[in-house]
Amino acid sequence: MQRVIIFLFVVFASAVHAQVVAPKYANEFLSLGVGARAAAMGNTQTAIANDVTAGYWNPAGLLNQTHDYNGALQHAQYFSGIAQYDYLAFSMPLDTMSALAVSIIRFAIDDIPDTRFLYDANGALNYDNVQFFSAADYAFIGSYARILPVWGGIKLGANVKVIHRKAGQFANGWGFGLDVGGQYRLNQWQFGATFKDVTGTFTAWSHRVDSISTIYAQTGNIIPSTTLEVALPRLVLGVGRKFNYKKFGILPTFDMAITFDGKRNTLIRSSFASIDPAFGLEISYASLAFVRVGVRNFQQLKNFDGSTYPVVEPTFGLGFTYSGVTIDYALTSVGSQTESLYTHVFSLMVNLNKKND
Repeated sequence: MQRVIIFLFVVFASAVHAQVVAPKYANEFLSLGVGARAAAMGNTQTAIANDVTAGYWNPAGLLNQTHDYNGALQHAQYFSGIAQYDYLAFSMPLDTMSALAVSIIRFAIDDIPDTRFLYDANGALNYDNVQFFSAADYAFIGSYARILPVWGGIKLGANVKVIHRKAGQFANGWGFGLDVGGQYRLNQWQFGATFKDVTGTFTAWSHRVDSISTIYAQTGNIIPSTTLEVALPRLVLGVGRKFNYKKFGILPTFDMAITFDGKRNTLIRSSFASIDPAFGLEISYASLAFVRVGVRNFQQLKNFDGSTYPVVEPTFGLGFTYSGVTIDYALTSVGSQTESLYTHVFSLMVNLNKKND
């Protein structure tokens, strides 16, 4: 039953919203983030991303990669294990001035029971008629970054995104979008900006009318055939600075996401734009062991009497790296502080160098 409820909320709601030109929270699965390091720091990576995960956070950060090859793998479960989130990526420098990366993201609810034919022609229950399907969102991202010496060494990058969304046999959609990003270092300060969906990410949906027409007719809903969903641009600004003391490193970070798809439940909001700040902190020892914390999702929730109270989502994580292998862990939550669903995020990163001739 939980799987059916989550599916109806996440997937069918998206299909309904796709009737409008620019629905709020379009392609929201791409806002979950990648990498346990980022999750532990409140997803504050725009200015400091410096490995393969920069292909997601800020493609310009690929130029900070210190190894010849960098690969990453992540798995996480949301809603008490109902939704699966997986990430796979690879990056490499092309030369001293440019780098590229490829990333794949899958967010899905699997094994959803289709009970439309639970009762046979005689009106008897027949569980053999129950079939299972998946509601899955995919993102395929190609990233390229290059240093521009004429602009004081500023680093710029761009993503090409192909989106595929599928709700079993009932509907599927294909989309395309672009991201651009930049990073700049001034003394010890690191600045970053990423303009996601800069041209708007368009997803064209196709619905299997023959498989759902009976259900739609019973509920009085309009039967869709093809629809177009547009994800409006999102601007993310970030800053960070690392302080070193003997073998210890302290890296505070700050990100600010600005959305333009209507008023959201964020710290600063208006009909034109909503601003969602986040803070992160990483403490390292000898660049081998890491402790990370963060806060994000500043919101106002309502009581039954209409009054509101503030909530914030804390994050925490650990990391360890040795001989080119990094293992990171993060603990995050979904929901209010009193009714949270905790998520454990694990990621593995491998760094390799070419053999010397």
